[in-house]
Order: sequence, then structure tokens, then C-alpha cells
Amino acid sequence: MSTLPRAELFWSTERVASAIGDPNVRVVDCRFSFDEDMRARYIAGHLPGAVYVNWAEDFAAPPPPSGHPRWMLAGASDFAQAMGRLGIGDETMVVGYDAEGGHHAARLWLGLRRFGHDRMAVMEGGIQKWIAEGRPLETGPRSPDRPPLFTPRPREGVVASKEDVRAAVRSGDPWLLDVRRDSEFTGVEKRAARGGHIPGAVNILWKDALKEDWTLRDADELEEFYTNAGFGPETRTITYCQAGVRAAFTHLVLTALGHEDVRTYDGSWEEWGNDPDLPIITGRS
Repeated sequence: MSTLPRAELFWSTERVASAIGDPNVRVVDCRFSFDEDMRARYIAGHLPGAVYVNWAEDFAAPPPPSGHPRWMLAGASDFAQAMGRLGIGDETMVVGYDAEGGHHAARLWLGLRRFGHDRMAVMEGGIQKWIAEGRPLETGPRSPDRPPLFTPRPREGVVASKEDVRAAVRSGDPWLLDVRRDSEFTGVEKRAARGGHIPGAVNILWKDALKEDWTLRDADELEEFYTNAGFGPETRTITYCQAGVRAAFTHLVLTALGHEDVRTYDGSWEEWGNDPDLPIITGRS
């Protein structure tokens, strides 16, 4: 079995278990659903010491007067305050988990990376694997005794803007990687004013990086998979989805594979699909 070039970005349940109780490690329950308040599930049972975050509420910017795009990353000051409330400071090692392969936890990873904090990993297999292995859960909410200082250091090259993507459409570089479902890509499933995809985008489902048990496929297999689709180690890539969450996970996977020039289009289809002035394609291009 091959190892990811940046294996430190994914932690096993065993490694997380060994870090429980370490004052320099903050475990964050990132479970999320648009259809259910997952905070209630967190309170009913979570990893010992874990705090809870809702990416759509806790570190998302308010929408503009037009209503779109929603859920973009908060600005530096608001993001820093949110991290402080979670007990994440400048020296904290963050470990995120969820119940869907890690893609909600990856949104937190993207935000931390955007603001200069690289000390985060996602727990492979999620809470399901933790429970299946008979590991302990804790009930009730957790909050830090005193919020630590989180200093935002905004970093370029992590997120892409609408203008960046428009330039990529014109030039063909970077490559655009749409990680949504095929029905979203073709426009059959419409989750904005318009359905379809950004011209030139290639569609690879985000969870094709995972096995049925929500753990990652073998590293060599993943590298071959993405390279065969045109996204090799040297490919400049912008990932996108509906709200930059599934796209953040693919960004994380490519980074773990050693790909260095990867960004996530923060506005994603929530922005592009709701802007009538931007070009789209329906069907398969």
C-alpha cells in the first residue's frame, strides 16, 4: 500500500485516539446537513473533547444584498474570532471529522489554509469508523475555557475568485475541475438560477477519491486516477462545486498527493450559476 506524499493531512483513527487529551490538539466535529441540525447529533455523541462547528453559519460570510453568493469564507477578522471560539490558536493542531468522508471538515481545512494556518488534518473514515472500532464517545457540548489568539495571515493561491475563473475559461489555464454530481454538471439538477457547468470544466465526482467505507483509496491509485483525467502533479487546477465544500475536499486530496498549484473557487456554482452574465454549458462538454 502506497503512502500519500503529504500523509500528515489525513490522520487515522488510531492517531486521533492517541492525541485525545493533548492540550495542543483541538478536535472539531464538522458534521453538517442542510436538512438537519447536526449540532443535536454532536451533543448526543462525539469524540471526547471535540467542539462543534457548522461551516455554513460559523465561518461563512453574510451574503450580499442580491442574496448570492451565500456561504463564502468569512473575512479575516470574523474568521479569527470564529477560530478563537473553537479553541483554535496560532499553535493549535486541528483535527476535523464528519460523517461524509471528510468533505465538511475539508471546508475548515480550506479556511485555515486561506488564513495561513497549516496545522490541520482530517480524520479518515469519519465518526462511523471511530464507532465501528469501539472507541469512546462523549455527550454534551464542549467549549474552550478561554478563547486563544488566532492571528489570520491571508495567503494567496488558496481560493480563486470569479475573475480568476473567468480568465481560466478564456485561456484554458488553470484547468477547471467540477466535483459535483453528473446531474448537477449537466444541468438536469438545478441548484441555482441556472443549471449546467463552467465552460471547459472536467467532471470528476469528489467522492471517487474514497472507498465505500469513506476511507481514501490507495495513494498510487489516486494519483493515476487524477493524472489519467488530466490533473497530474504539474497541472494548475481550480476545483469547484456548489458552495466550495466538496471542492475543498478534492483540493485537500490533491494537496495530499503533492500537487502544489491547486485553488478552490470559493463562490463555486452558487455564484456562477446565479450570475446571468457568466457563460455556462448544459449537457456534457
